[in-house]
Amino acid sequence: MTFFISLFILLMQFLWKYIDDLVGKGLEWYTIAELLFYASSTFVPLALPLAILLSSLMTFGNLGEHYELVAMKSAGISLRRIMVPLVILSIVISGIAFYFSNNVLPLANLKFKSLLYDVREQKLALDIKEGIFYDGLSGFVIRVDKKDKDDKTIRDIKIYDHRNKKGNINLTVADSGRMELTPDGINLLFTLYSGYNYLDRVDQRQYRITRPYQRTKFREEIRKFNLMDFEMSRTNEDLFKNNYSMLNLGQLKKAEDSLLIERKRKIDRIPEYMLNTFYFYSRQIDSARQLEFDPEKPYITDLLAGFNNYERNEYIDESLKKLRRARQNIQNYESEVQSKNKLIFKHQAEWHRKFTLSFACFVLFFIGAPLGAIIRRGGLGLPVVVSILFFVLFHIISITSEKSVKSGVIDANIGMWIASIVLLPLGVFLTFKATTDSPLLDADAWIKIFNKIFKRKVS
Repeated sequence: MTFFISLFILLMQFLWKYIDDLVGKGLEWYTIAELLFYASSTFVPLALPLAILLSSLMTFGNLGEHYELVAMKSAGISLRRIMVPLVILSIVISGIAFYFSNNVLPLANLKFKSLLYDVREQKLALDIKEGIFYDGLSGFVIRVDKKDKDDKTIRDIKIYDHRNKKGNINLTVADSGRMELTPDGINLLFTLYSGYNYLDRVDQRQYRITRPYQRTKFREEIRKFNLMDFEMSRTNEDLFKNNYSMLNLGQLKKAEDSLLIERKRKIDRIPEYMLNTFYFYSRQIDSARQLEFDPEKPYITDLLAGFNNYERNEYIDESLKKLRRARQNIQNYESEVQSKNKLIFKHQAEWHRKFTLSFACFVLFFIGAPLGAIIRRGGLGLPVVVSILFFVLFHIISITSEKSVKSGVIDANIGMWIASIVLLPLGVFLTFKATTDSPLLDADAWIKIFNKIFKRKVS
């Protein structure tokens, strides 16, 4: 129950975020349902740890609130033994989470992101409003001054034809007309009455020819517009499948190895390029001859000696151009290496995420179960508040460390596990306090402690 509640809340957040991309595009209900199904599948890594935390806290909170834990302890059953079945269950859930993260989640990400891309690229549904220039039809701009109540009869129509991409040189004006779809819904028909076609005739250079202006009067004219652009078209999913979030463990490792080889190849090219660029002329110099020493002749180190000023300036300008070009090429090499590094970091983060989800479920269980036994409150009141506080802490640490890993600030072997490592001692501490019946959240116990502290200070 708590899992589906968490999933529903995350799905509502997704709807609020992308509501502008879904409304007004004439999408079929099954397309939206498919998008929501795949979106909910991608939210499992967030919903499952929260559900484990909340459900374990509610379960042991109910047992404590109704004194069932006290009854079991009085019968000689320790809290550790009571937790054993749920520990086994949490291990099973962690294994299922790992299988889902490695096998199901990559496919769900592929389906979700490809479908979301198509939905966001989908044009808004045909909606020609009064007094507004409508440019939703490819190559045309239409303005209707007034629409009758039947939503078909239109008045004072202007149609600009921009298919030749030469500006407003082709215009159709009509006093009235009818707007309706063909039976198959593929075309939009405009039946126009009492109007004119205006055409400014230009040549290929857009200069006016001998008879530049043409006007044609008509009593009735039918214009047909194709509506295939408003149909939902699906992009080939193979274009998205190489993204790091759509790969399993084996594919991530293979992709990372390929990226490491490409990065090494890029780095190895830099010294070779610098050698060929900066030391090209130096390699042409006979170093042994340069080292010959003649006491009767001064040693000349100026390589431009023997050239006049014009030739010197020419050589210097050419050298500066080569240096600027070389600097730009080195910067390009550096940016390519940096982009490869960021992509490698993302692959490493995604590889560790397959394991952190399972471990997080296990750690949060050892926070929720003993905390529920300590606070002894069930239901959806206090447990929800406490669960949200711990989950927000876990989520903030996870997001911060993940961004640090992807930017290369922290190594993935450490950064992706920081949230679990931070909360693990807390789980161990709460489990110890619960099993030893420590009054951790007992107000009277804390009052006694503070009274002792203040009495010592006074004395």
